[in-house]
Amino acid sequence: MTDRGASTFYVSVQAIGTAREPFLIDTGSSYTAINESLLAQLVDARQVEYLKDLEGTLADGSTQIVPLYNIKSLMVGERCLLSDVRAAVFPGKTRNILGLSALRPAAPFGFSFDPPRLTLSHCQTPQAGIAGSR
Repeated sequence: MTDRGASTFYVSVQAIGTAREPFLIDTGSSYTAINESLLAQLVDARQVEYLKDLEGTLADGSTQIVPLYNIKSLMVGERCLLSDVRAAVFPGKTRNILGLSALRPAAPFGFSFDPPRLTLSHCQTPQAGIAGSR
């Protein structure tokens, strides 16, 4: 996990067929959120399934209809493999967010500031990394 200042913390996340990307840790977000660029990579790798459209409330209080997908698996950091993570998709190249749809199944989880660390309890153990990753 890295501290990027302004009280924002990011963790490295990777799905099969994609490159590692920083995800903002946001316990105030009900869903994990990804951008269209990452969705395209996941579609190419056949790692997502469309579920439905949902109305999302953004941090500024506005609402937006966004598609919700199920991501087959996400590797959070180096040792935590999460399966069946629901993720909302936002337009453009918005930042990716690790929200409660990923964090809740890994609970209990801990978050420390100094040093910056995210500890997840209920993770699958990766076998030999993520095969087919970029």
